[in-house]
Amino acid sequence: MAGLSLHRRPGTDGSIEISLDELAGRQTVLVRSCSDHRRGALGRLDGERLAEAANMALRHRLPLILVLSSSGADVSEGVDALHGWGIAASAIAACSGVVPVLAAATGPVLSGPALLLGLCDVVVMTPDAFAYVSGPSMVAQFTGVTLSPAALGGAGIHARASGLCALVTEDPLSALADVSSYLPPHTDCPPPSGTTDDPWDRLAPELRDLVPVRSSASYDVREVIAAVADHRDLLELWARWAPQLVTGLSRIAGHPVGVVANQPQSLAGTLDIAASQKGARFVRFCDAFNLPIVTFVDTPGFLPGKDLEWRGMIRHGAELVFAYAQATVPRLAVILRKAMGGAYIAMDSKGLGSTLCLAWPGAQPAVMGAREAGQILYRAARAEDRPRLEAEYADRFLSPWPAAERGYVDMVIDPAETRRELARALVNVWSRRERLVGRKHDNGPL
Repeated sequence: MAGLSLHRRPGTDGSIEISLDELAGRQTVLVRSCSDHRRGALGRLDGERLAEAANMALRHRLPLILVLSSSGADVSEGVDALHGWGIAASAIAACSGVVPVLAAATGPVLSGPALLLGLCDVVVMTPDAFAYVSGPSMVAQFTGVTLSPAALGGAGIHARASGLCALVTEDPLSALADVSSYLPPHTDCPPPSGTTDDPWDRLAPELRDLVPVRSSASYDVREVIAAVADHRDLLELWARWAPQLVTGLSRIAGHPVGVVANQPQSLAGTLDIAASQKGARFVRFCDAFNLPIVTFVDTPGFLPGKDLEWRGMIRHGAELVFAYAQATVPRLAVILRKAMGGAYIAMDSKGLGSTLCLAWPGAQPAVMGAREAGQILYRAARAEDRPRLEAEYADRFLSPWPAAERGYVDMVIDPAETRRELARALVNVWSRRERLVGRKHDNGPL
């Protein structure tokens, strides 16, 4: 395949170009839409070309990279254009979980072609790009609200509100190369490990003082990740969407890993619908491409609220539980501080099948905090006795030792030893794979 290049077919005026290009040191199938032709409108032939590229990526087990700027389906072709888009969507969906499918939106990506972005594993956008299914005129007609394209579907909106955009960047191909550097070319390969001059057994004494003793005090969990990672390496994805959960790619002892971490700086690290969806999607992405998952836990639970419950907190919270329970890659969890209630389960608990669960001495894996427990257990007690009873509850239950005694925590460690213990575990479990029982497909919560 070296040197092979595929371009627009002679004698056609389609908007899609396909080539084999190198990205992050490996060959990829690169698809570009040409916005100078009918503003990038996609016709039937373009849909067929997109499908051709996806089929090539699948056949040769190469990452598929889409660089899109399109005004939508070509109106002049009518239903033929819609049929072509359907062919493309089917072929791209077939790539899902087999080869990485990464996309860059570099201009408008509208209507049906916008849904192609939703089929991709990671989407980056340039600051001036925008994407939507129904445009401002349709929104104004149906709702009476007038919006600009940027206000309706700009890069900032998709980075912050919809969760479509993982990164906003002026250099989308460079960003996709960074993402690709952590991934294997296809699901049957391990991620690209390498050597590092950052010692695997390096201690991180700064972690002993990073997490405040007071359980309600906040800190930046990204500092914990940086202290553990090779050379403070973290490529955070979807940073502005559901910021109470950090998701990103990193390396420990030269091994690429996916990182999931509660962020106490935002909503105290509680889980809501968006955070559950973000975490579930990222865990499934890591599992598909053989990235071990390292989870840092510090959460008081799921965020309470009538609107959240009405919008499906149970169903969406179960997405995160389901994703972790299904994952077959090595999964390493570190309980930094709080791990309460249902969120304790959802954040890759031992009961869900975590490969290794570590805890710091100040960790609090428990059903609930002392004050909340006191309202239930000691509601009949005198007011002057409540503080003593709550303190006794905290001494008995709010520590890692009861969980360690029962095998729910494998080891209670000095925070400074976190990198060393994670690196040691990664070496031991790096090549572990589970044999899956065949079935048509799962029916998990969506």
